[in-house]
Amino acid sequence: MNHHKPSPSPLSDTLGAAQHTIAAHGRVTRTRVAVLECLLASHQPLSHDQIVANLAACGAHHDRVTVYRALDWLVEQGIAVRVPGKERAAKFEAVRHDGHRHAHFHCDACGRVLCLESIEPAIAVALPAGYRLDQAELVLHGACPACNTGQAGG
Repeated sequence: MNHHKPSPSPLSDTLGAAQHTIAAHGRVTRTRVAVLECLLASHQPLSHDQIVANLAACGAHHDRVTVYRALDWLVEQGIAVRVPGKERAAKFEAVRHDGHRHAHFHCDACGRVLCLESIEPAIAVALPAGYRLDQAELVLHGACPACNTGQAGG
């Protein structure tokens, strides 16, 4: 007689999507789960400070260094991506089910980063034999409508 437990669904009540994703890549920690849930809930890339503030607003206080480590781990595992920002201030977003295949617009005035879902970077790179392309990033810089309107008269 076979007495094995059925595997929980990734979206079951006992094992959330973030926990399931992290468990597939390594050790599940409270901070890793909280950070990934924060990224999944956002519709735009978030900075480290925004993530810490969002977690605190939900009553889930996490050490800043631990959040940095969780973000680094999520990026290393391919669960999240680092979006380059101005002056080395990266933002982060979760990799969605279809992968991370869109460009970003970075407002140099206010720092907001917008996902440009309709722009998929076309990579036309002929790498030498033996090289493999793992990731390419396209970040457009300029001014968002709010900042551009404020500068239009100047």
